[in-house]
Amino acid sequence: MPFPTLNPALTRALDERGYAEPTAVQAEILQAEAGRDLLVSAQTGSGKTVGYGLAFADTLFAGAERLPQAGPPLALIIAPTRELAQQVHTELTWLYAAAGGRVVVCVGGMDARSEARALSRGAHIVVGTPGRLKDHLERRQLDPSALRVLVLDEADEMLDLGFREELEFILGQAPEERRTMLFSATIPRDIAMLARRFQKNALRIDTVDRNAPHQDIEYRGMKIDPNQVEAATVNTLRLIDSPAIIFCGRRDGVRAMADALIGRGFTAVALSGELSQQERNNALQAVRDGRARVCVATDVAARGLDLPELGLVIHADLPTNKETLLHRSGRTGRAGRKGICVLMVPHTRRRRAEQLLSSAGITATWSTAPSADDIRAQDRARMLDDPFIVIPPSDEDGALAYQLAERYGAEAMAAAYVRLRRTALPAPVEILGARSGNEPASTFTPAPDRGPRDYSAGRPERSNEPRPAFYEAEGVPMVWYKTSVGRKNKADPKWLLPLICRLGSVTKREVGAIRITDNETRFQITEAASEAFMTAIRDAGENEIRIEQADGPPTEAHKPREFSRARSARPEGGDRPDYARAKPRFKPDSAPRSYRKRSV
Repeated sequence: MPFPTLNPALTRALDERGYAEPTAVQAEILQAEAGRDLLVSAQTGSGKTVGYGLAFADTLFAGAERLPQAGPPLALIIAPTRELAQQVHTELTWLYAAAGGRVVVCVGGMDARSEARALSRGAHIVVGTPGRLKDHLERRQLDPSALRVLVLDEADEMLDLGFREELEFILGQAPEERRTMLFSATIPRDIAMLARRFQKNALRIDTVDRNAPHQDIEYRGMKIDPNQVEAATVNTLRLIDSPAIIFCGRRDGVRAMADALIGRGFTAVALSGELSQQERNNALQAVRDGRARVCVATDVAARGLDLPELGLVIHADLPTNKETLLHRSGRTGRAGRKGICVLMVPHTRRRRAEQLLSSAGITATWSTAPSADDIRAQDRARMLDDPFIVIPPSDEDGALAYQLAERYGAEAMAAAYVRLRRTALPAPVEILGARSGNEPASTFTPAPDRGPRDYSAGRPERSNEPRPAFYEAEGVPMVWYKTSVGRKNKADPKWLLPLICRLGSVTKREVGAIRITDNETRFQITEAASEAFMTAIRDAGENEIRIEQADGPPTEAHKPREFSRARSARPEGGDRPDYARAKPRFKPDSAPRSYRKRSV
């Protein structure tokens, strides 16, 4: 379906950008009745910015071929974050450039005086964040009297960030006779109430399939040890050769990950709330220009950002909820492009990751981290099929290549090419337990909703059979280890088991029997996990307890601790023992005179 008849200037702008036909949300918006308020829920990356830019064009042009001379703004777009506002400003600037449109952006972190001067020179469209727009309105630097269109982009995010008061103030300052468009990923109760209050007969447009995740994104769950996040991220970036964004939960995690990647040879930038707006703009521009292949960010970059070439999203830290998972992942697979989303899942967070995927209706392919051998094999394949080799050389380059081949030989030249390519690539990391290329990956499919459990017949009995008996019955080979703590050190499986799992990067299922004696504790690790367990113990350095391999189970029998004194039995029908007799209660009248309450 081609674009409907538009203003000639907008049509030329779309042709220059390669827009052949509208996306689903753009088609729905453009089919709406002219001048009508819109309440739209659309999937991230669906092209809604260009969609509403085209939708309010008739309102701005008012039948003319070009926009009038810039004065008080005709359209106001409110966005939740600085990055999204900057991105909307960029999109609308190229869309309206041929029509003489002047677009001004007003966001926190930038010079407010420069923005005021830009507003005083006139603008057709103003894009900004709620706090900065309210500030300009209060200072009378932004004149809302001529507004014909007001757009709330990512309205649910603005409410989540606590901008309700600013939004209500801005909406209250706008003229009553205006067109209001509200865009939100979801329409919760707060958004619906806001729409009823500030919109008139709004047309509801919903292009989101609630039962299906983003079809252009391939989800992968990567099972790793807790101390392998950085190594697994490095190997994933090497295996999937694409511009990528890595999400970390905290600012210090962003700094550490970015520094580690730069140290390994990646061109990476950091993006978090602790940076100035200029630094954040520079980081995003470096990714857009191709000067940086990797952006490490907090959730400040989870919404609205459009990095066109981005093909990979890595969740170094698991998102906190389903919405954050979908918005982070939505940075790739945009506008019909395919993308890959990888979740780094330590074994201690496997259940949480499965709950997140199930709540979002996502089917993920599970595997371990890519091995260094997999990456080397892929590097060899890429070198053999490198399109750079088959490009016909210029006459000058061909003559020089002939002289080099004559002097050194073709084999030496090919070896030099291989060395040059390998030195330009970050080295892969050797990861214990990484999946080889021949090992098939498993698939996690969301479990069906079974509804509430029925305990009318009583809860099912839990088996008291110890874990060692299970391993022995199944014939699982085990290896014994020992520690230097025992009963005298108050050793207890309640704190020993989590400590063993953390230090050795193993799961509870890989720990067998635990035998505590007076002076030491011996425990079993499955033979399959034993080598990785010992490596993790060595790499951990100085630990709370010392762990080493043992020659077998303890020789001292494991006996329960005996009580030092048996409780005296009360004679049947008789009195309590002397030491257990109740003492008489304290009565004020029997107290010494000095302790009695003095009457007044």
